[in-house]
Amino acid sequence: METFMVEQKDLAALKYQDIAAWDSVGHMALMAALEEAFDIEMDIDDIIEFSSYAAGQAILAKYKVVIEPAA
Repeated sequence: METFMVEQKDLAALKYQDIAAWDSVGHMALMAALEEAFDIEMDIDDIIEFSSYAAGQAILAKYKVVIEPAA
């Protein structure tokens, strides 16, 4: 929510390039923020496949990070 300045209610449907902030530069900012926040280092394939909020939840689970579903 902080990286893209979106509300929690918008998370569940959030997908790469659906909003102006989630472009290629925004994507890398999001990945860096997640890695820092959860003290993880994601594999490049996971970074590439992180294309939506839902996909992100599944990818982060591989790193033992659980994100509660958006309301």
